[in-house]
Amino acid sequence: MSETKYFTQEGLQNIKEELEDLMVKERPKISQMIAEARDKGDLSENAEYDAAKEAQGMLELKISKLQQLIMNARIIDESKMDVSKVLLMSKVKIKNLKNGAEMDYMLVPEKEANFKNGKISVNSPIAKGLLGKSVGEQVEISVPAGLMTFEVIEVSR
Repeated sequence: MSETKYFTQEGLQNIKEELEDLMVKERPKISQMIAEARDKGDLSENAEYDAAKEAQGMLELKISKLQQLIMNARIIDESKMDVSKVLLMSKVKIKNLKNGAEMDYMLVPEKEANFKNGKISVNSPIAKGLLGKSVGEQVEISVPAGLMTFEVIEVSR
């Protein structure tokens, strides 16, 4: 049995759109490739046919995984979440106490993480260290570069 994954409404919609694209656009393309390769004759020595069948298998696996993900997805209701602590979907401003640098992050489900947009996975070392913390608290987090100390400056939704 698959585990439940949490998404924002937007994140789940993006996954549904990706699935729709794979099923409506990619599936017919691969079927066409298989048909063209089959028309070329002897299938036992047809590399195009083998490649198309392998691509079809990979596509069907991806479609199956996305369907499973959607079936086990749950939407996060942000209106019922505590705003005084760092939780999933929190926007948090932290300060690196060693160099004084301030950073803004939003803790999001793993599939919605995008570091360039300031969205970090709730499973990342920094997010795990911040979960449950309140404004003013200091936390030591073990990251690949070593042990870092941060202070929570602000928490919002």
